[in-house]
Amino acid sequence: MSVQRPAPEWSVSRWFNSAPLSLAALRGRPVFLHAFQMLCPGCVQHAVPQSLKVAQAFVQSDLVVIGLHTVFEHHHVMTPDALQVYLHENRIAYPIGVDAYRDDDPSSHPLPLTMQAYAMQGTPTLCLIDRRGMLRRQQFGLVDDLHLGAEIGTLLAESASRA
Repeated sequence: MSVQRPAPEWSVSRWFNSAPLSLAALRGRPVFLHAFQMLCPGCVQHAVPQSLKVAQAFVQSDLVVIGLHTVFEHHHVMTPDALQVYLHENRIAYPIGVDAYRDDDPSSHPLPLTMQAYAMQGTPTLCLIDRRGMLRRQQFGLVDDLHLGAEIGTLLAESASRA
């Protein structure tokens, strides 16, 4: 779904493959954010492979590819330790944040903080954020590769001076 509003900052309890990142620090660069769960069939079969293709296809650009592991079910098996193994086994090298819970307690609310802030419906969810930090697309479910490539191309073509 096409949107045009400021992207909320992420609430991340732990980062893999990166020092801590923030949207504010990435201002001036377009961001491809995909929210996933390592046991979500749609994520495993489609969204994670798509994000790996995007990371590879746009490696020479200033696009930032970020994964957000946003767990809202099966907390006891989708731990950060299990995620670390998943990332290694799937050769995922781009930054991955673990969506935080208030006081690191999943019983405090059924949804993690970033998932709440973006009003995500579930996983996989794709978010495209422009150079100004505006959320330009948020899509629950699968996104066609050709349409996604065109949208990323549009974000990359927008002048950094607009940031």
